Amino acid sequence: MLIIYDLIFIIVALLYLPAYLLKKKLHRGFLMRLGILPKVLKLDRPIWVHAVSVGEAMAIRGLLEGLRKAYPAKKIVISTVTATGNKIAKSIAHEGDFVTYLPLDLGFIVRKTIAKINPSLFIIAETEIWPNLITCLNRKNVPVIVVNGRISDRSFQGYMAVKFFLKAILNKVSLFCVQSERDSQRLIDMGVHSDKVAVAGNMKFDTADYTDIRVTDCTDLKTKLWLDPEGKLIVAGSTHPGEEEIILSAYEKLLPDFPAIRLLIAPRHPERADEVAEISAKYGFRPAFISWLGTKCEVCSKPPVFILDTIGKLMDFYGLADIVFVGGSLINKGGHNILEPASLAKPILFGPQMFNFRDIADLFLENNACILVRNEEEIRKAIRDLLGNPAKMATLGQRAQGLIVENQGATRRTLELIKQYA
Repeated sequence: MLIIYDLIFIIVALLYLPAYLLKKKLHRGFLMRLGILPKVLKLDRPIWVHAVSVGEAMAIRGLLEGLRKAYPAKKIVISTVTATGNKIAKSIAHEGDFVTYLPLDLGFIVRKTIAKINPSLFIIAETEIWPNLITCLNRKNVPVIVVNGRISDRSFQGYMAVKFFLKAILNKVSLFCVQSERDSQRLIDMGVHSDKVAVAGNMKFDTADYTDIRVTDCTDLKTKLWLDPEGKLIVAGSTHPGEEEIILSAYEKLLPDFPAIRLLIAPRHPERADEVAEISAKYGFRPAFISWLGTKCEVCSKPPVFILDTIGKLMDFYGLADIVFVGGSLINKGGHNILEPASLAKPILFGPQMFNFRDIADLFLENNACILVRNEEEIRKAIRDLLGNPAKMATLGQRAQGLIVENQGATRRTLELIKQYA
């Protein structure tokens, strides 16, 4: 069966190759995906932790610290799939750790990579199913543990369609530490033995403290953004194509009544910064890249729209924000992490497409700790209401922050479960 899987994988990879070339995704790190690792790699049976991208990499920060304390003699290997995830992984790695890319799930590549790294334990953040990787690790008696696992509505439908193939693969995983009872039941429905599933909660609630990356000097940031003392900053974080226009339209209509407000857009993919700048200019605004502030002429008659074009700074601007909109939620992307601004007690708006954060979004809505907006008009009305009601802004932020405190502890529970296998 895995031979057929390999053939399908190769065919799909060849079909996608032109798109990868056009999008410049065949970066230097792609060699690692082919199993080409440094010749000298002395890791001595490390713990290998995989986090596909930025969100997953941020979610495992606390778990990594717990693993280091529990196993001080062990080195850590951190793998990702995306380049942005790789940058975050490097920022949280310690001296002696090895940051790499997950190998393509082809049998010969996987075997080569596993032989080189020779892990004592493999941990997957959230739920990624790589048949060859899991099978090869299982054959070498390396425990495979899924942490912060979840099964989205869309994934569940797809997995059930190939249950006959996946069931055997899934049961080679030693343990699934999942976010909710719903995720647990879905895994069991997919054929996973119930004794391999444990509900540990969502680790993102634990990493939502972010004490080490909070805003350290709001005054300096306010100066860079030319904010008036009475001015308010709206931050639209992790936006996708199709959302910036909606946000800019709402902002344009709010400015006549609130001339001191300012907007900062942080596209989910910073490489879209130029595209967002062009869209902003079409609405009559002056695009101002954050990386340029203080280095170019800042005198202009047009009102600015700030564009975050660097990685790792969004939390700083969430900290400075008065109102936060979390993107990927007005379009069919599934939303992004609302716990980051919630940890800073910010009033939060998001759209209806939050299926990637379904349980968290439902929790916040049930507790009146956020505002659901479906279109430009609702965004404009919600922001107008908040700007005119500072007490409501404060209450919304406090409720959001309170929910985080109430739901913490998943990392500790997950670590205790891992210790049974490490």
